[in-house]
Amino acid sequence: MSTATSCSDKTGRLDRSRELARRVRLGALSMVHKAGASHIGTCLSMSDLLACLYSFGMKVDPAKPADAGRDRFVLSKGHGAAGVYAVLAESGFFPRDWLETYCADGGKLAGHITHHGVPGVDFSSGSLGHGLSVAAGMALAAKRDGAAWKAFCLLSDGECDEGSIWEAVLFAPHHQLDNLVVLVDFNKIQSFGTVKEVLDLDPFADKWRAFNWGVREIDGHDHEQIAGALDALPFVKGRPSVIIAHTVKGKGVSFMENKLLWHYRSPDAGQLAQAKSELEVRA
Repeated sequence: MSTATSCSDKTGRLDRSRELARRVRLGALSMVHKAGASHIGTCLSMSDLLACLYSFGMKVDPAKPADAGRDRFVLSKGHGAAGVYAVLAESGFFPRDWLETYCADGGKLAGHITHHGVPGVDFSSGSLGHGLSVAAGMALAAKRDGAAWKAFCLLSDGECDEGSIWEAVLFAPHHQLDNLVVLVDFNKIQSFGTVKEVLDLDPFADKWRAFNWGVREIDGHDHEQIAGALDALPFVKGRPSVIIAHTVKGKGVSFMENKLLWHYRSPDAGQLAQAKSELEVRA
């Protein structure tokens, strides 16, 4: 393959992932508005990470969502479910009209990410701090089976207050799980304040390094940086990898960006219209 073709292919995949991220944001906004639900801020902050993962970062096939050789994905911060449901629908795992059932009685899509009956969801989560332990177990099972697939886990920064996270952080390098990839949506705002105010994580990257992880810090909205990190996995042979993605809570919607209010608030009809207008203009 020529260099020109290779560059063209990379540009094309980033164009596709950026457009997917925009559609994920639009889908999540509509879902949260219709359901009168919350957590739109965290869905918007992680949309670029999800778009890159499902565009080119993970080995998954919407036509074969239960394929034994697929990469596994665990959303540890289960309250960001609307973002994952949106990327799955846009990627063809299930019909887009399923998004209309989000948080509805008898609907297919629960408010916290749920795997039962939902193609593409590998694990149900809700209580924070559990997902990384599960993903580490998946990665260990793959290692012992001689399987080539990876386990990806998306964490919130706030849930890194949980001791169970750090138990798993200690466990994974001990078992040389270089097939385990953690992405931290480091938007620096949690439910009742900034991360620095509630429980300061700094020096955050140094903590992971001290636990023998391969570490890369990136701009979590820059698709080229996300792609570069995903292409470089594992960062250190024999060690698990963590991508610390610096993000903005509410990214893409001006009046939601960096606002604690949008952790729990649902957009009304006027706010939804404004948010959609901004996303369409920025496309």
